[in-house]
Amino acid sequence: MPPFTVGTDAPESYWGTVRRLSAAQKTAAPGAPAYSIYVNRRIGRYLAAAAYRVGLAPNGVTAISAVFTFSGILLLAIGEPGWGLGVAVWLLLAVGYALDSADGQVARLRGGGSPSGEWLDHVVDSVKISSLHLAVLVTAFSHFDLPSPAWLLVPVGFTVVAAVSFFAMILNDLLKAKHATGAEAAPRRSTPWRSLLVIPTDYGILCLVFVLLGAPQLFFTVYTVIFAANAAFLALALHKWFRDMAVLGTAAAQTVPEPIQHPSDKTF
Repeated sequence: MPPFTVGTDAPESYWGTVRRLSAAQKTAAPGAPAYSIYVNRRIGRYLAAAAYRVGLAPNGVTAISAVFTFSGILLLAIGEPGWGLGVAVWLLLAVGYALDSADGQVARLRGGGSPSGEWLDHVVDSVKISSLHLAVLVTAFSHFDLPSPAWLLVPVGFTVVAAVSFFAMILNDLLKAKHATGAEAAPRRSTPWRSLLVIPTDYGILCLVFVLLGAPQLFFTVYTVIFAANAAFLALALHKWFRDMAVLGTAAAQTVPEPIQHPSDKTF
């Protein structure tokens, strides 16, 4: 796609692309955590502008994001825990997360995404959210001096919680689109207080926790607390989402389409 121009033959500058992205930014979803909104989205905007200007397609950005993310996960699984390893894992995961935000922004710059691009993005995310906690399980089993093997159930549980959370949120969107009646309430906007309240569920914060790998006991303690917070949030969210689906089903059942009238039934 050629550089964007506005009433001039001069190509759009990098900062012009950043400003255009900022103006076209999607509204943050209700309950979106603070790091994702105020940090990751902004970094992703800068990366998206750079990727767009060098001609990268959204799927190319997704692929680069996957390289960073899975390099961090592999390093976590096979490396010796330490401060250097922790910083390296954090940076790889954080850059991968920012690029994960950038691919959709590149798609908007190019005029819109595609079903295949959205599919690829979700598949990469689904592999990421499960394999990350399995990598914690491997390194905890190999290197951590845990008081009991039962503590290994924490990363196992986190794997389940992360996978169910991701699947349920995707399923919510699909069912709402399938059973939309046009009478749904307007979605609530995210607020700073709400974003801060759910910060333990923020993937960006989880990435930052890996810096603590230099102190394994501290890392595992913080990791366990974040797991407990995510599990509690999921339990509450599942209850709410189920009620939302029940309301959606009732609204859809009450929306009865008008019978199709045959031409011979018309009264002249």
